[in-house]
Amino acid sequence: MDQIPFGTNDFAENPEPRVPCVLLLDVSGSMGGQPISELNEGLTIYKDELVADSLASKRVEVAVVTFGGMVQTACDFTTADAFYPPNLTATGDTPMGAAVNQAVDMVHERKQIYRANGIAYYRPWIFLITDGAPTDEWKSAAQRVIEGETSKAFSFFAVGVEGANMDILKQLSKREPLKLKGLRFRDLFQWLSNSQQSVSRSTPGDEVPLQNPTTPDGWAAV
Repeated sequence: MDQIPFGTNDFAENPEPRVPCVLLLDVSGSMGGQPISELNEGLTIYKDELVADSLASKRVEVAVVTFGGMVQTACDFTTADAFYPPNLTATGDTPMGAAVNQAVDMVHERKQIYRANGIAYYRPWIFLITDGAPTDEWKSAAQRVIEGETSKAFSFFAVGVEGANMDILKQLSKREPLKLKGLRFRDLFQWLSNSQQSVSRSTPGDEVPLQNPTTPDGWAAV
């Protein structure tokens, strides 16, 4: 089914405040096999959980940017009720720097569209998942992330799958990157959905405490 093109959501029909989130997903060759399969399943759970919440389904907007050989917008911003998870396949190297830059640009443009249409919005999320290290220039992207976090233009989260270069992720993210336990993508996306449901029920501008995913039974380790 076709995605709603970038920037053409019908704000007149749905004037709810928006919780924009860019999922920045590593689909390089090393993600092949079980990792990409679990990632695809996690995306489906994420969509199902959001749609089950009537408020979040109208307020959370999802975009998917993949990087594996090239950077691609697999899905432009669309509300959760109209989001259809793409079926991801793994190939190529890891142009992470270019992918991060694209995500930052998309968030900036989306906020301009909200303002132009009189739509309130929550601080955008950029949520990076990778199992490797960048194969392109990434330090300028890291600088943009730090500047964006410092000015509260967006919140940037980095999750390393087994094999990820956590040292680079620490430089790329102002927030401490997390390491996924095994291939617990389903638990990760359930946490992400729950977090965004909590945000969507708050007032734009409020700080919403997120459940700690690094508890003993959580999906992440520091």
